[in-house]
Amino acid sequence: MFKLLLIEDDLSLFTEIKDRLNQWSYDVYGISDFSRVMQDFSEVKPDLVIIDIQLPKFDGFHWCRMIRSHSNVPIIFLSSRDHPTDMVMSMQLGADDFVQKPFHFDVLIAKIQAILRRVYNYSTEQVHLKTWCGAAVDYERNSVTNDQGTVELTKNEMFILKLLIEQKNKIVSRDKLINSLWDDKRFISDNTLTVNVNRLRKRLEDIGLGRFIETKVGQGYVALEEETL
Repeated sequence: MFKLLLIEDDLSLFTEIKDRLNQWSYDVYGISDFSRVMQDFSEVKPDLVIIDIQLPKFDGFHWCRMIRSHSNVPIIFLSSRDHPTDMVMSMQLGADDFVQKPFHFDVLIAKIQAILRRVYNYSTEQVHLKTWCGAAVDYERNSVTNDQGTVELTKNEMFILKLLIEQKNKIVSRDKLINSLWDDKRFISDNTLTVNVNRLRKRLEDIGLGRFIETKVGQGYVALEEETL
């Protein structure tokens, strides 16, 4: 049974979501004190976090930063705020998805299932390591290592990188990336993919690999091998 941490201060909504998720055999935990979210996070050790933006004490962005500083656990934002910058901010902070309130519960379930399948199934493949541009890409540990150091990636970032390097030197279309990352692309803006790829590229820049993820305008992205440049 997967453990989900639901960081939501609206008690009636929390109860409704928890009851519905329990019906799908998810074990749902809440927050006992909104000034001590990280303590509950450490105790629960969730497989996925669902977090509202507007919370007592500190907002969801603050707690997303705190969680990301300790863990790559998948995070879904759940918020009534509909400004595009909220979605962009959530993705820049490392969230895996964004669901706007009010929402259809089937949409939330679909997103949860898609993320859990992606995060906890693909790393069971026999091949965990891949060499790319002189770096060791560890699919299981979500890390990329070369002589300049090691960078840790989020689940989404590693999934994007995996798709690209498995098709190295070939363009992977935006549609293919979106369909692979999110089961139902009707609820995903094109900008969401751009934010995720840009964040991946920025992380890779720390070890000198950012330039090897190239944008093909109007087509998609390509992971280049060093010797082709």
